[in-house]
Amino acid sequence: MNNTIKLAALALATLTLVACGGKKNEATTTKKEAEKVKVMKLQSERVAKTIELSSTLEGYETMNISPSITGHIEHIFVEVGSRVTKGTLLVRMDQTQLNTTRINLASTKTELDRVTALKASGSVSEQVYDQTKAGYDQLVEAERFQAENTFVRAQFSGVISAKNYEDGEMYSGMPILTLTQINRLKAIINIPESYFPLVKQGMKVQVVSDIYPDQTFPATIEIVYPTIDAASHTFQAKLNIPNGGEKIRPGMFVRCALALGEVDAIVVPYQSVLKLTGSNDRYVFVNRDGAAHRVAVTLGQRFDDRIEVLPVVAGELKEGDELVVTGQARLTDGDALEIVE
Repeated sequence: MNNTIKLAALALATLTLVACGGKKNEATTTKKEAEKVKVMKLQSERVAKTIELSSTLEGYETMNISPSITGHIEHIFVEVGSRVTKGTLLVRMDQTQLNTTRINLASTKTELDRVTALKASGSVSEQVYDQTKAGYDQLVEAERFQAENTFVRAQFSGVISAKNYEDGEMYSGMPILTLTQINRLKAIINIPESYFPLVKQGMKVQVVSDIYPDQTFPATIEIVYPTIDAASHTFQAKLNIPNGGEKIRPGMFVRCALALGEVDAIVVPYQSVLKLTGSNDRYVFVNRDGAAHRVAVTLGQRFDDRIEVLPVVAGELKEGDELVVTGQARLTDGDALEIVE
């Protein structure tokens, strides 16, 4: 009796294992159904292209007032906010070294005059004259250098924007003052590499500050930098911004609108562009032989409910590609697609 029960239990367990294994195999072999999506064929179109980029204003010229000689600061003639013109005396350093050089220079000048007269009469050799003249020339240069670094003057007109010492302090290397030009400003803008062929020196740019929302400040592209940053895939351009009214100032955040004329661009419905969770990366899906293919893109100019897209990898998005415009939010890379009307 016990053997019969054991055999029955064993048979039941075997059947259960077989049934479970069959269900597992059936679940494993079940394929994910194709996602139903709508697509549109990409076509480039002619659009009036304007790109807007942000930047921070800088003084066109900024100079740290740092003499090339060390010593005590006798007197600083300006304060933060002082307006100066080119050539204005800003700082007077300790004059001991300069005065010593001037005494030596005067003595050497007297000796040179004496040797010059003796040379004319043939009483001294050419070598003696040359040595005396060389010594004099060295002292002339030393006196010029020391005078420039003892009596420090403004190299351009501007405003004193920083002061780090007071009279009588020992100058130790940190700039004594900072001089900033504000009647002319500059800004460096980073432009996506796809626009490199379109951006030229001399192009006009409109600069706008949120502080003056109803006013634009004209600027000109002064330099187009010749290389592309491999990490950001952008290149830089330097803007020259006249600021005669001095309404905008260094450090302000601005937006720069650059008109590139009419260009061929790929413009897609805005809702077809997806955003990667946790980042600002954007992407779209295209149909590649019946499967979803994710393409990373950067956004260009927006036109109402449509937006220009540029592939991060050149050639990944082109005319004739079928862009998924409905059902894309459900997709993952490689999903099978069923195209519906």
